[in-house]
Amino acid sequence: MVTINSTLEDIMQLDYTSREILLEILQKRQIEARRGEMARQAKISIKDYQSGKTAPISADEAVRKLEAL
Repeated sequence: MVTINSTLEDIMQLDYTSREILLEILQKRQIEARRGEMARQAKISIKDYQSGKTAPISADEAVRKLEAL
C-alpha cells in the first residue's frame, strides 16, 4: 500500500534539483486540476441558469451571500 509517508521517503531520496522539478510539476498539475474543476462547475451553473433553475441576483445580494459563507 502506498502512503503519503512512504512516498515522501522515496521523494527525499532524490537529489535537490529533482525534488524542485517534482514540486514544480505537482504545483502545475494542481493548478490545472483546479481549473478543470472550476470549468466543470461553471458549465453546471450555466446549464442551471439556462434551464431556469437559478435566477439572476444583484451584485449587492451576491456580496451579501458570499459574506455569509
